[in-house]
Amino acid sequence: MNPPTIELQRGALGTGESIVMGVAGTAPAFSLAATTASLIATVGLLSAGTLLYCGLIMFGVTFAFMHLNRVIANAGASYSWVGQVFGPAAGFMAGWSLLVASSVFMVSGTTPAATATLLLVSPEHANDTTAIAWVAAAWLALVGAVVVKGIKPTSYLQILMTVIEVGVLVILIVAALIQYSAHPVHPVAWHWFSLAQFTPTLFATGSLTALFFFWGWDVTLNLTEETQNANEAPGRSAVIAMIIVALLFVFFVISCQYVLTDEEINQSSTNIMFALAEKLLPRPWGYIAIVAVMVSTVGTLETQILQFSRTMFAKGRDGALHPRYATLHPTWQTPWVATAVVTGIGFVLIFLSSLIPTVGDLVRTGVNAIGFQVCCYYSLSGFACAWHFRHTALRSWHQFVFLFLWPALSAAFLVFVAGYSIPTFDVLTNVIGIGGILIGVVPFLLNRRRHHRAMKA
Repeated sequence: MNPPTIELQRGALGTGESIVMGVAGTAPAFSLAATTASLIATVGLLSAGTLLYCGLIMFGVTFAFMHLNRVIANAGASYSWVGQVFGPAAGFMAGWSLLVASSVFMVSGTTPAATATLLLVSPEHANDTTAIAWVAAAWLALVGAVVVKGIKPTSYLQILMTVIEVGVLVILIVAALIQYSAHPVHPVAWHWFSLAQFTPTLFATGSLTALFFFWGWDVTLNLTEETQNANEAPGRSAVIAMIIVALLFVFFVISCQYVLTDEEINQSSTNIMFALAEKLLPRPWGYIAIVAVMVSTVGTLETQILQFSRTMFAKGRDGALHPRYATLHPTWQTPWVATAVVTGIGFVLIFLSSLIPTVGDLVRTGVNAIGFQVCCYYSLSGFACAWHFRHTALRSWHQFVFLFLWPALSAAFLVFVAGYSIPTFDVLTNVIGIGGILIGVVPFLLNRRRHHRAMKA
C-alpha cells in the first residue's frame, strides 16, 4: 500500500486515549438506558447470557479488526481492508454501511441526550418531539465544532465524559449488589447463562438488540492514523475496551433484574437507569443517572462523527468518493468537510424525525436499523480477515483460531442475524436499514464514472 499523500495529525493519541475512545464509542450508559428494557422484554432472564455470548461473538470481529490493522493501518478501517481483500465494490459498501449507520445515529444518539437535558432543565418538555429536536440539534452543533477543532480537544472532552458515565455505572452496580444481596427481586441463577435455555430463534431475536450494545468500539481503528504505534496500539485498545464494556453490560443487566420488578422494568422503557438509581440512591442523587446518559450520548455522538468523517476522508483520499471529502483544515488537520457533511445530514434527519409520534418509537427504529447496518460491515471485515490470513492460519492452532476460525464464525453469525431480522422489522426500519445500504450503489456508480472520465482526460 502506498503511503497517503494527505495526512491526519500523526501520533496525537496515546494508548490510554485510544482505549477511552473505544469505551466511549459503545456508549455504555446510553446503550444500557436505551435498550436494556427492550432486551429484557425480548429474552427475559436470559438477557445477561445473551450479552455475554454476543460479546464473545463480537470478540471475533474485534480480533479481525486488530489483525487487519497490523497489515493496513488506515483511517478507513473496514472500508480499506475489505476493499483490499475483496475488491473496491465490497470495500465501498462496507464503508457506506458505516456512513449510513453513523448518519442514523445522529438521530438515535442525540435524542436521548436532548431528552436527558430537558429532564434536567425543563421536565414538562421531555416528551415534546419538537423541543427534543431543537435541543438535539444544539448538541450536534456543539459536538461537531469540538471535533473540527482537533483530535486532542476531542480526546480531552471524551476522557472527562467517559470517566463520569463509567463511574456512575460502577456506583449503581455496586449499590445494587450490596443493597439487594439479601433479598434480590430476581436471584441470580446459573441457568441465566445456560446455552440449553436458548432456542435459535430466541437467541437471534435478542442478538440484534445486543449487537447495538457493542457497536462503536471500532472508532479506535478509524483513529489509527492519529494514534501512536498505529499498527499495534489501536487494535489492542479495541480489545481492552471490549473487555471493559462487556463486563459493564453484563453486570448492569444483572443489577437491573436484581433490583427492579418486571413491571418496573416494563414501565421504565428508555429511563431504566434512572429507575434503578431512584431505587438505590437517596433523592436527588438519582439524577446522576440522567447526567450519565446525557454525557454518554454526547460522547458516542462525538465518536460517531469521528468514524463518519475519517471513513469519508479515507474514501475521498483514495478516490472512492469525491476528493473534496479528503480536505483537511489547514491548522487543525481534521477532515472538516466530511465533518460538516455528517453534521448537516444530522440536522436534516433530526427535524424529520420530529414527525415520528413518540421518542420510544424513534429510538427503537434507529437501534434496529443500525444493528442491521453494523452486521453488514462487521461481517465483511470478519470474512476479510479469515480470507486474508487463510494460509497464515495453518501455522499453529492459536493462529487458526484467532486469525481464521473466530472471525469467520462471528461474521457468519452476523449474516444469520441480519437475514433473520429482515422479516421482523416494520416497513420504516427496513427502508432505513436496508434501503440506506442499497442506495450506496448510486454514489459508487456515479463516482466510478467520474473517475473514468478523469482518467481519460
